[in-house]
Amino acid sequence: MLKSLAAGLLLGTALTVPAASPAAAAAARAEVSPAPAQTIEAFGASGAWWVNDLANFAPAVQQRVAGLLFGADGLALSAYRYNIGGGGTGVTTPARAAQTFRTASGGYDWNRDPGGQAFLRYAGQYGVPDLIGFVNSAPAVWTSNAKSCGGTLDSADNQAFATYLADIAQHFDGQGVHLDYLSPMNEPTNSFDSCGQEGMLVPTAQRDDVVRTLGATLSARGLSTRISADESTSVSAFNSEVPQWINQSGTAQYVANLAHHTYDFPTDTARTAARNVGRAAGKRTWASEICCFGATGGWSQGYDPTIGGALGLAGIVHRDLSVTYDTAFHWWTALSSEFGCAPATGNCATTANSAGWNDGLIYYDPAYAGNGNQSLYLTKRYYALAQFSRFVRPGAVRHNVTGAPAGVQVTAFDRGGQWTLVVTNQNTSATALSLHLNAKNNVSFAEARRTSATESLASIAAPSVSAGTLSTSLPARSITTYVLNQSGSAGTSLSTTLIGTASGRCLDVVGAGTANGTAVDVWTCNGATNQAWTHTAAGELRVYGDRCLEAYQQGTADGTKAVIYTCNGGANQKWQLNANGIITGDQSGKCLDVSGGGTTNGAAVILWTCNGGSNQSWQRP
Repeated sequence: MLKSLAAGLLLGTALTVPAASPAAAAAARAEVSPAPAQTIEAFGASGAWWVNDLANFAPAVQQRVAGLLFGADGLALSAYRYNIGGGGTGVTTPARAAQTFRTASGGYDWNRDPGGQAFLRYAGQYGVPDLIGFVNSAPAVWTSNAKSCGGTLDSADNQAFATYLADIAQHFDGQGVHLDYLSPMNEPTNSFDSCGQEGMLVPTAQRDDVVRTLGATLSARGLSTRISADESTSVSAFNSEVPQWINQSGTAQYVANLAHHTYDFPTDTARTAARNVGRAAGKRTWASEICCFGATGGWSQGYDPTIGGALGLAGIVHRDLSVTYDTAFHWWTALSSEFGCAPATGNCATTANSAGWNDGLIYYDPAYAGNGNQSLYLTKRYYALAQFSRFVRPGAVRHNVTGAPAGVQVTAFDRGGQWTLVVTNQNTSATALSLHLNAKNNVSFAEARRTSATESLASIAAPSVSAGTLSTSLPARSITTYVLNQSGSAGTSLSTTLIGTASGRCLDVVGAGTANGTAVDVWTCNGATNQAWTHTAAGELRVYGDRCLEAYQQGTADGTKAVIYTCNGGANQKWQLNANGIITGDQSGKCLDVSGGGTTNGAAVILWTCNGGSNQSWQRP
């Protein structure tokens, strides 16, 4: 039976899938690629705007929240987004009117924002590696409408705004809390003119000026704080707008990473394009905000604390890391009061409804001030994020996984010889999994935790682990994290034929030729050596032992021929076998494509912009 490279990856936005067929439920061996994909930096969440309410809670409750977010027995977040408030001028929702340190006279009142500062300090005390200060709106004095919502950052005030942000970073440095990153704009295409929260427009043509001005100001102060930008609302906006400003002279040097939100719930094609935006700029990409999805995917109102919401979050994390190759994932707001019902009444806190919002991980009573209820309510989304954040630590290296069963998403990480596998079974029935690690040495079981309808990060029995292969049955609608130990790190190689999904034919060296420059095509699978490929830890696709698949003459344009050549370590000889079935070139970012969608013997194989076509999808036998 053919095992699609993409079998375990949901290509659409649906968050659940029907029960697997008997064929799909049977154990088919998935493979962890020996080649590294990207290094993970952090998992995080933000402090907007719940910190304003939590400032009124008892110190013991605040401390418990800090432990749930930052502690080793909680989420162990490795990133925290601190909201640098703009003052809330004009904002109609009091809890979202974040205080600004800037006073009317142009000075600073560092006693403001007590809740925000308290949890920023907690994050620092727990040693959270990445602390990010992000801005929804500049103080109203620098916006076009003199409000903290509905306006545009005045370009004449770029320097004043940069000085303000540098002052804040310098102040917190003096307090022993270092902001590793500043994000000077958040969703800059949305002014939030309904004024339910802070927001401001920053035109695309102005963003490079904002970045350069802030970067130069930080540099002149000798501050090590770096810039994250531009936190586009959607991947589609990111893909179209970031290249316009990042390529302006003198800008890229100040940018540490390119951050996007995924509120358009993008296709894999759009995600691959975002990966290439980052690749072209030489920058890492971050998925820095998401929330508020419905049962079938997409932006939607509703509160769902159940395993359904948890599976949705896990699926988004998997795609952010495995398709976009993001190096960080940040959930939107860590806490929320948007139940849509009274939590102390009946089953409100544990039952889905259409009136609330899936914007938090932990919830608290919006009526706490009147009824004294300071209880905390943990959702299954909280535990779903913990399945990643607690175990996948900064510096872990992700490896692609191909051939997972339909409806199963496997995200694999290696950190100094310890493998972490986060496995999500979106199916409504139990599904068998056989996963081979291609590890240099034998692996052994260390730990396993599971979240399901009846479990919350529960310790579970060890799976079968033998000869580098993990075998188990995954319960329906569950998220399981396996930790495996090995001596040494990374992997060896994976030998396979590669079969075009559209043609059903094998990737083949034309005429069984061995000379440098011989082209490749698709041909009826016949088991010959010119169809036997080995994917190495260096990312090569080798044939005949010493020949590598490469983009002809370092070409990166659409239509560049795929040929074989003596292996030489060139970037045009490095490939990723992706979980969604595409094979991408590291140098070009483009897909291995059967030219013209051909399906007959001899159809040429070339590079082409990834577009989701079946002629760009490949399978293992």
